[in-house]
Amino acid sequence: MQARPIIGTHFDQRNSRWSHRTSVRSTPFCSPSDTVGDATHILEDWSRQMTYETIKVRNEGAAAVLVLNRPERRNAISTRLMGELIEALGAAERDPAIRAVIVTGGPTYFAAGADLNEALQVQTAAQGMAYFKQWHRLNQCIEELDKPVIAAIEGFCITGGLELALACDLRVAGEGATFAVTSSKIGTVAGAGGTQRLPRIVGVSNALELLFSADPIDAKEAHRIGLINRLVKQGEALATATAMVKVYEERAPLSLALVKRAVHRGMQMDLASAIDFETFLVTTIYGTEDKREGISAFLEKRTARFKGK
Repeated sequence: MQARPIIGTHFDQRNSRWSHRTSVRSTPFCSPSDTVGDATHILEDWSRQMTYETIKVRNEGAAAVLVLNRPERRNAISTRLMGELIEALGAAERDPAIRAVIVTGGPTYFAAGADLNEALQVQTAAQGMAYFKQWHRLNQCIEELDKPVIAAIEGFCITGGLELALACDLRVAGEGATFAVTSSKIGTVAGAGGTQRLPRIVGVSNALELLFSADPIDAKEAHRIGLINRLVKQGEALATATAMVKVYEERAPLSLALVKRAVHRGMQMDLASAIDFETFLVTTIYGTEDKREGISAFLEKRTARFKGK
């Protein structure tokens, strides 16, 4: 695999400005080079045949659909499943024909949470750090992917399953979906970002109520508090997510990537720094082919043909 130049950004606090930081890395950030389990082969192209044990992968137009596939464990999230998701996400990012990713558990349930058979083997702080590092790596991979990631949820979405959904950019749920973080019922604390992402999405009070009670809420309540973006008829979450991707397919890929980056990183900054970062990104995109094509198409009253360049 050839190394590719990566242009990053760095905020110089002393000079109050953003600057380029260029480095070269030989594998994408979603590569499985240090995943847990046997998911260690790197797929260069989404169009290649991909065989996994714990997920299924297919195309729905410009969408890469990743289906959690552990029915015997109600899609409990194992370290192998995490590794396979990371690998599939990396393959989807490298394929320009893929414009967004949909993560779903199928028509019956999203995920029951973490695989407790694995979690019970964590006996020391060092083991815990290694275990949760894999969780955080998966969620970071989703958040840093340069394409929208949508969770399509039917049935129960519990604890680790909800934490996975929280890392996605958008969440669509059928009317029969339920949501909960049950950690306080078993004497633990949500450890895959639940205590941090949940309040950022639904607000502190709503998050604490969910975390304190550990009781499930239905899809209607989840929609009311902003946990899910769209509430649809039962069984229509995946179809709705696929329709959303059809809209994104007509948008400029670089615009979507930088919007996502601006929002996620900006949420971690003070407002002044975030505005500076936004300005840096918008001035960067002004030199792209897609920006010129978008303006020309608007003036000529035609559909833009974006190339992601």
